[in-house]
Amino acid sequence: MGESRTMEFKETITNTFLKTVSAFSNYDGGVILFGIDDNGHVKGLPDVKQSCLDIENKINDSISPQPNYALEIQNSGQTIKLTVKSGVQKPYLYKSKAYKRNDTATIEVDTLEFSRLVLEGKNIKFEELPYKEQDLSFETLHRKLKERIQIETFNQDILKTLNLYDNVNGYNHAAGLLADKNDFPGIDMVKFGETISMIEKRATFDHMSLLDVYEKSIEVFRDYYQYEIIQGADRKKMEKIPEAAFREAIANALIHRVWDVESQIRVLMFDDRIEVISPGGLPSGITEEEYLSGKISVLRNRNLANVFYRLGFVEIFGTGITRIKQLYEEGLKNPDFEVSENTIKIVLPIFEKNLNLTEDERTIYKLLSRTVRKSIREIAPYAPFGKSKTTQLLKDMGQKGVVMVEGKGRGTKYMIK
Repeated sequence: MGESRTMEFKETITNTFLKTVSAFSNYDGGVILFGIDDNGHVKGLPDVKQSCLDIENKINDSISPQPNYALEIQNSGQTIKLTVKSGVQKPYLYKSKAYKRNDTATIEVDTLEFSRLVLEGKNIKFEELPYKEQDLSFETLHRKLKERIQIETFNQDILKTLNLYDNVNGYNHAAGLLADKNDFPGIDMVKFGETISMIEKRATFDHMSLLDVYEKSIEVFRDYYQYEIIQGADRKKMEKIPEAAFREAIANALIHRVWDVESQIRVLMFDDRIEVISPGGLPSGITEEEYLSGKISVLRNRNLANVFYRLGFVEIFGTGITRIKQLYEEGLKNPDFEVSENTIKIVLPIFEKNLNLTEDERTIYKLLSRTVRKSIREIAPYAPFGKSKTTQLLKDMGQKGVVMVEGKGRGTKYMIK
């Protein structure tokens, strides 16, 4: 057991722990163990009952508003466990400052993060705040409502129903995001060649309705990851990457990103994969495991998500990651998901079905590249079996037509065909 984002050790009781109480209350909760050194060794406290009173008094006198916590004596009366729960009356302040956890450290939040805590404490989302520009047009939204759910009449009552407008505050940020013109960042798409130094295409979609941003990004996707083959008198559309998976990834990025930072969603397109990187980590109240498993859904932009849902761009809230995984169930490579404090990245590999490969051959396949030729010396160290077996597996895969083999002897190179 060691210190983490939700666990801290304190050998003695000093006021420094109060910053961590603020941090745990403001975010996902956590535990502070007193009488434990930084290495997790039990050192003990001289008088645990008095120590409990000291901890309780320090919290009650120094943290505002009152946090939700519990004290428990452990290790045969040697240590104290302080459990702090995430609160609803945010921000929780220590000496008029709010704190958060940064890995195993506790740091003061910046101005932007403080504003987010204030809104969360009032149960207000950024998208619900009044938009500074009130002279807005919604031709794209009107057209989509008409096309997809046959709404012919478009007026302020429709906007009120969609929670984009109210008589007191006018248009909110969600309305601004869906307006034909706005000042929000959008998506930056880059198609790379054989290396990241070679850029084949760059397309940026900013300051327009997110519905246009969504559609335009799909058009660029189709240019590089779809093609047609002729079978007799028919043309058949082929997909290098499932369009449904890309749609889910883009919709997920637009709906769940933070919109109070001037940063674009980045879509990096390679010959063997697409990476979709959206600003903002997970919203408070959901863990990475819950996000990736689709067990629960916490909507950061619920009004925006509702519009995408009504238009049929997303199905059931919170199922996007699960659907992407399902679309790759028969693929050789699986999609990848990376969650950090400030970003979420979805990686969609080129889709290829299991071409009757054995488990060992699938392992080797994942070590190969579609664009870079690799020698046995570059492959074998990463394989769980010896060089001889790796060489034989590559030979078998070459005979199956899955791997391209170039050269002879020590100069032999392999790559995905």
